Amino acid sequence: MDNWDEIRTAYHVARMGTVSGAADVLGVHHATVIRHVDALEARLGVKLFQRHPRGYTSTEAGRDLLQVAQATDDQFSQLVNRLKGQGGGVEGELAVTALDTMADLLTPLLIDFQATHPEVMVRLLTGTRLFRLEYGEAHVAIRAGNIPEQPDNVVRPLCSMSFALVGARSYIERHGLPQGIGDLPAHRFVAADDLESRAPFYRWLRDTVGIGRICFRAYGERNQRDAVLAGAGLGFVPLYEANTNDDLTIVHGPLEEWSVPVWVVTHVDLHRTPKVQAFLKVLKERAKSWC
Repeated sequence: MDNWDEIRTAYHVARMGTVSGAADVLGVHHATVIRHVDALEARLGVKLFQRHPRGYTSTEAGRDLLQVAQATDDQFSQLVNRLKGQGGGVEGELAVTALDTMADLLTPLLIDFQATHPEVMVRLLTGTRLFRLEYGEAHVAIRAGNIPEQPDNVVRPLCSMSFALVGARSYIERHGLPQGIGDLPAHRFVAADDLESRAPFYRWLRDTVGIGRICFRAYGERNQRDAVLAGAGLGFVPLYEANTNDDLTIVHGPLEEWSVPVWVVTHVDLHRTPKVQAFLKVLKERAKSWC
């Protein structure tokens, strides 16, 4: 096929279901969309769409062609995003993704990095979504738990993060300070919304206290941390936070079995770029004080 524009137009018609929707995505006039689709159908000698008052529906032939078109469009988008990250200097966009509990550590690091490299525009992407490095959604990923195994990525250990069971001052004033593991079943706990979380400290909590004492469940590590700080119950925070927050008292731990390995991940196409290498150097040095 010698006209990718026509195929790409047909792909967006199928995706949006209407000519006007495809025209908006492509930034062209609706007449251009109709002309591309008609020309492509004439060139192939088959109908790619059934026209009806509500829009366009793909025929079987259309679905076959558009499945390939979608894969090709994804590959082009992936390539463009990766090329954008391959600048020759420490400049342009730097997107870093990590669990939200690491935002307090990464924010000052990124501010300092940007002060040294003012031509860089930083983006901090936190949460549970797995941003895809191969699509250029992020340049550097900091991930915890089992070693990441996505293909075409460069994976290096960053540190091993320790956790402690803590209580906020407001909680301890209301419920008292546990004097040992034997006291824990009488207390209230904050935990992940997923009661089957594989985090080692949550497995320990389920085995030691049971889920019946979990009174506050939250989606996302930052929300869990905030609930602990607000006095909702005893809960787990990284050791560095337990040691630096005067409002928190360590109740138990840290235990070696609660430690979580942390990995830094980059895509092989971007790993050696000046921007990524400059950030990795700063990150590895700063991480020495985190774990």
